[in-house]
Amino acid sequence: MSDWAGVRERVLALAAAPDGDEVFGAGGHGFELEEPLTAAALAEVESLLGVELPHDYRTFLLEVGAGGAGPAYGLFPLQRVGEVPGAWRWIGDGGETADPAVLAEPFPGPVDPTELAALVADQPDDEDYPTPADFDPAYEAWDARLTALLYDPHHTAGAICLCHEGCALRVWLVVTGPERGHMWFDPRCDLEDLRPLRDARGEPVSFADWYLGWLAEAESTCGMEITPEARRAGTYPG
Repeated sequence: MSDWAGVRERVLALAAAPDGDEVFGAGGHGFELEEPLTAAALAEVESLLGVELPHDYRTFLLEVGAGGAGPAYGLFPLQRVGEVPGAWRWIGDGGETADPAVLAEPFPGPVDPTELAALVADQPDDEDYPTPADFDPAYEAWDARLTALLYDPHHTAGAICLCHEGCALRVWLVVTGPERGHMWFDPRCDLEDLRPLRDARGEPVSFADWYLGWLAEAESTCGMEITPEARRAGTYPG
């Protein structure tokens, strides 16, 4: 039996729950789901990207939906862009940060934490400069170094940005390399590096863990009865 059996129906049922608006982010997705992809469309996507998506995410796309309701403000929909064959993108606030040109490269993981800490400590303070005209070039030079370290497209090679949690906080799914199939949290807006999501046991969180954990918690918030099988292993740490 598929891990996703009945999941689409459970998600859509939340739209009618009296306490549905108590679920964080529900106002953004309204518990609506895109239609699932066809097998032909998914094959086109994977051919374009040069990589087979992790099993639980690709079966979600085929059986549940191509995006919509999900953790935080929902999953970025995977959609064909324009009329050009093979032009597919994840649509949303950050979805475009997944660069198809480097998606088949192995995900590199975090940058050197010592280098990042030194760079953060070196951030210019406007109080140390007599005028904005003196401060601005110093800050721009520092920001260029930060961008090169944390925001180079190769830093998120082999990963897809699937979700945003507000305030430029995002969540990625790694699709290549040793971390393939695992979810990573992205707090780079706070001058921190990407880090893996872990469950209560300290184990890596898969896409299925992440999504089904959210669904179980949403159902609990809405006062809906949840079977132990549906709850699975619990929620991921937010």
